[in-house]
Amino acid sequence: MPIKKILLVDDSKTELHYMSDLLAKRGYVVRTAENGEEAMRRLGEDKPDLILMDVVMPGQNGFQLTRSITRDPRFAAVPVIMCTSKNQETDKVWGMRQGARDYIVKPVDADELMTKIHAFD
Repeated sequence: MPIKKILLVDDSKTELHYMSDLLAKRGYVVRTAENGEEAMRRLGEDKPDLILMDVVMPGQNGFQLTRSITRDPRFAAVPVIMCTSKNQETDKVWGMRQGARDYIVKPVDADELMTKIHAFD
């Protein structure tokens, strides 16, 4: 099923604006959340086709939130791509263990991001 709706979870308004703009210009419907609580609310309102997840956020971090989402039967089929400045191999391994299907390091390269998103189409 083609990816149309993306939930973007990041506590940085700058990142949310940049990424939303980048994705919207490529035809995606983007909803945003600035923390775990808001992300869960957005998921309940309208299930996305894909989630882009930051790691470092106040409250529940992206690793914890990814684990919660991917283990919830309602959302387990929604792929999560970690999108973070944490660039260590151990971070990537940990993110994948939490249920992420892919991992991209900020600053995000638009072409690399599109390649990763299209892998789920």
